[in-house]
Amino acid sequence: MSVEDSLPTDLRKPATTITRIAAGMSGAGVYRVEADGQTFVLKVAGEAENNADWNRALHIQRLAADAGLAPRIVHVDEARRAVLTAFVADRSFMAILSAPPTRDTALTLLGRTVCRIHALPLPSDGHLRDPREVLAQVWNGALAGFTLPDFAGGAVQRVLAEEPPARDRALVLGHNDLNPTNLVYDGEALLILDWATAGPMDAFYDLAVISVFLRMDEGTSLRLLSAYEGSPCAGLPPGFLYNRRLAAALAGAFQLHLARQMKHPGATGTETPDSTPSLGEFYQRMMTGALKLGTADGHWGFGLALLKGSLAL
Repeated sequence: MSVEDSLPTDLRKPATTITRIAAGMSGAGVYRVEADGQTFVLKVAGEAENNADWNRALHIQRLAADAGLAPRIVHVDEARRAVLTAFVADRSFMAILSAPPTRDTALTLLGRTVCRIHALPLPSDGHLRDPREVLAQVWNGALAGFTLPDFAGGAVQRVLAEEPPARDRALVLGHNDLNPTNLVYDGEALLILDWATAGPMDAFYDLAVISVFLRMDEGTSLRLLSAYEGSPCAGLPPGFLYNRRLAAALAGAFQLHLARQMKHPGATGTETPDSTPSLGEFYQRMMTGALKLGTADGHWGFGLALLKGSLAL
């Protein structure tokens, strides 16, 4: 079976071009498709992806697309587990977020978008996959025996030893992977990509994830939460603060897992919090090309930066 077989019949033409642009963590293939002057994105599930999980994610993606929260779905080949969506040109959400004149507008858009995600109906067969339990699985399984700096282990153990605060609101439908690569700004709306991990979640988790990756300070986090709630927040709730530490630790541990998969040798014994680049410094090194995700050193550096950040939260 070729990738072209996953396309609708009217797009299977000699002039159609298909270019692989990414590979998902689950082994999914992501392709750019150009045909008849139009551009699409095709995602084909990996062999290891569970059928029930794929169908649940497709259901949620359809809900999100219908609500204007995800790119329009053009075609679904359920037999081949392939989804074709409209390509959305990114107008750079990060640009409007980083520019002082438009920062508040961007934060409002982000907070309201997360609120709209959480307003989507929960799937009847959905179940909470506790990020704390996932962190424990990664730490005790995928990272077992991997030589890590003491501070990295300290960041993970601190979160695992911490008693989560009591949840004061019902679970919502969370995206659960709101990192910047999954945000696309079309000039008016913020659209969200990759719904593979979506499901029931604590409402603060999505907000915590995006605040970690975007390095939001307390004031910026308060504005994000205020936009989400639709009214001013006087302080950062314990649930948000806890989920922020958890999100940073989980993302960091997972990046170290990817580094190990790519044969990174592990810690040398010289790594300390002071010698480890912050998340902002890591981003700067990525911009200069000194580090790159998709490489062992890139994932190692990203993981340590996130875990260093978790200790400071």
